[in-house]
Amino acid sequence: MEDLTLLIPAKKEKESLPQVLNEIKNLKVKILIVLEESDHDTINSIKEFNCEILYQKNKGYGDALIQGINHINTNYFCIFNADGSFDPKELNSMYDKVNNENFDLVFGSRYELNSGSEDDTIITYSGNKIFSFIGKFFFKLPISDILYTYVLGKTENTKKLNLECKDFSFCVELPVKAKRKGLKITANKSYERLRIAGKKKVNAFLDGYKILKYMLYLYFVK
Repeated sequence: MEDLTLLIPAKKEKESLPQVLNEIKNLKVKILIVLEESDHDTINSIKEFNCEILYQKNKGYGDALIQGINHINTNYFCIFNADGSFDPKELNSMYDKVNNENFDLVFGSRYELNSGSEDDTIITYSGNKIFSFIGKFFFKLPISDILYTYVLGKTENTKKLNLECKDFSFCVELPVKAKRKGLKITANKSYERLRIAGKKKVNAFLDGYKILKYMLYLYFVK
């Protein structure tokens, strides 16, 4: 997987990011960390690791991912959490679907058969189910977990989507725009692990409102 870059957005992850990097240090992949230049604690915590750091120009989860994707020059990229919730063992099956089965984007899903989550709450589970249903019904998306951003795909094809969401609405913008552009997308079973440290950076109600508002915009306006 030498033509794959793991794109890791990080924000105040000094406790977890070093453990994540230690777990993946033997993988033959490139690693790109995107964070704010003012996040000195996280930066200092990963000095011993062989990875590239890209300083985020603006703010927001989506902004970090868009800046990272546009910076990557390997054939493939994978969004990979800094909190330890993603299992690197799943990379092989995701990579195989893109590299050998010719999918453009593969979305990890906690709701496929033999999948699951140690981090989901009743609120996040219900929200994910609702938004995933909207994605299937209104946008014909062939994925079952629209808000889960364990995503591996072809870099150049993704760059052409002109992604613009700076916040967590990126989660729905990516698959919807990919589907509309005729990209071949699929799901991959995934098991979400407990976060190593810290709290979720998603506000279930506020970010849920923003995501719903953006999905309505995509359906009725754009």
